[in-house]
Amino acid sequence: MSSSLRQQVVEIVRQFGLIRLPEPVVLASGQTSREFVDGKAALCRGTDLEVACRAVLEAVEGIVFDAVGGLTMGADHLAHGVAMLSGSQWFVVRKQPKGRGTDKLVEGAQVGPGTKVLLVDDAVTSGGSIRKAHDAVVATGATVVAAVTLVDRGEVASPYFKDKSIPYAALVTYRDLGIEPVGGGLVPAQSEARPEADDEAKVAAAERQRDEVEHDPERVAQEREQERERERP
Repeated sequence: MSSSLRQQVVEIVRQFGLIRLPEPVVLASGQTSREFVDGKAALCRGTDLEVACRAVLEAVEGIVFDAVGGLTMGADHLAHGVAMLSGSQWFVVRKQPKGRGTDKLVEGAQVGPGTKVLLVDDAVTSGGSIRKAHDAVVATGATVVAAVTLVDRGEVASPYFKDKSIPYAALVTYRDLGIEPVGGGLVPAQSEARPEADDEAKVAAAERQRDEVEHDPERVAQEREQERERERP
């Protein structure tokens, strides 16, 4: 990936996606942090989304894929953008089947045996979302040929995919943003397959709080204004 294109993505995330909060919030990983990375707000402008998606394609240059996607909602905008630029297909992985109609977990492109898949996500902490997407795709018989995240907030995803011999790249890291790493170590496979009830409740609560932050524009605007005030001499 060219350094200039990558630096553009770093600046986009730093300016439009990094929110420094006065009080810690719970992240999807269950950990708390005063820094919140909103990947959807960062790329809500078409020109910025295009820059990020071109960076994704540069990161996987030379790797052939038929479809691109990941767990909704973090992967959706990246999947759509990359599919448009590359001429490939896009798909989304539901958090759970909707319980009606076709009741599918994977929607969009018909991925299955013989399909080469590029996984994407906007932010990774413990890696739970991108691991769930990986497992759903593999369950269809498709092959994951690479994985790319917009922002990697820890040191979890890279060894996970390295262990599976899947090329992995993060366009932006916690080091680029000057924030503390989060996410912890890898979760044992047995725990991933059968999480304890307490863990499920923690993740559900984290997702609800994350959604509240993402979908409260007034709060986001207030926090950004407070951050600008703190940075003024």
